[in-house]
Amino acid sequence: MDYVSALLPPAVMAVLFISVIRVIVKTQGGANKAKEDAAVDAALARVESASPAPRSEA
Repeated sequence: MDYVSALLPPAVMAVLFISVIRVIVKTQGGANKAKEDAAVDAALARVESASPAPRSEA
């Protein structure tokens, strides 16, 4: 019975890890992709507009 108690935690962690990966893969793309892309583009535009212009030393 010791082998069951030794193998149970890694087996549970493996199942949880696989399920997390499946959720991540399933949520990529689809109906939310355009919304997520628009949010990223808006955040990048905000960061680019807030950064100061580089100075040219002459």
